Amino acid sequence: MAQRPPTSEIETRPDLWGPFSVAGRNALVTGAAKGIGRGIADRLAEGGANVLIADIDLAAAQHVAEHLAQDEGRPVAMRVDVSSEADCEAAVQRCIEEFGSLDLLVNNAGIFPSSPVLEMSPEFFDRVLGINLRGLVFMSKAAGLQMVRQGRGGKIVNIASIDSVHPSLPGLAAYDASKGGVLSFTKNFALEMAPHHVTVNAIAPGGIATEGTSQPVTGLTKEQTDAMMAAFTQRIPMKRMGVPDDIAKVAVFLASSAADYMTGVLIVVDGGMLLS
Repeated sequence: MAQRPPTSEIETRPDLWGPFSVAGRNALVTGAAKGIGRGIADRLAEGGANVLIADIDLAAAQHVAEHLAQDEGRPVAMRVDVSSEADCEAAVQRCIEEFGSLDLLVNNAGIFPSSPVLEMSPEFFDRVLGINLRGLVFMSKAAGLQMVRQGRGGKIVNIASIDSVHPSLPGLAAYDASKGGVLSFTKNFALEMAPHHVTVNAIAPGGIATEGTSQPVTGLTKEQTDAMMAAFTQRIPMKRMGVPDDIAKVAVFLASSAADYMTGVLIVVDGGMLLS
């Protein structure tokens, strides 16, 4: 996981977070064993939230839970395949069993394999959409039903992408289709959940340095991938890739009471990439 930028005292003391506090919240974060998901789980736990670390890699999720046990909140690890509706429902139920309620869902789990459309198989397309969009929809459904039952509102934060609104690279058509769907779903579900005092918002990360983005792109050597990423970075006005904590702090904002009057919103966190 990329290192955080230097932090101030107010960032590391939940008692000073004021309207941005998440202390005592019960959260479910998907894809939380690595990258952006882990960064979000880390900040939520540091802020005093109890966090269900849901990931298809149970060993990695358990490792994160052990690391977060030193923070204010209580972490619990669980193997969850978001492409399975049964797993989505089981994750929500586990939150109830462990924490007593579910106040926050962060839909982060996702994949970004590359394939030109002219070479794409139906299986490839279905896998990307099944995890990135279908999984997000049915995890949202399971969480939304629970939040309605609880009758006290809630927060859903979807991790979209700058590719939700503008393509970044050739070969990501399936990924872009899934993330465009995430944005449209976020807006429509926000309308549906507003009467229940559940906000539904999305974050659009730009280039974020994670374990996944450090791997060679399909069909390219490591050297070619590194050269492509260097060129991508040069297009970013701030001249750096983001780190998971850049997204995590925005997720905490959307999870807090500071964002109570925001719903159906896409917050772009990309170092100015969409401006270039």
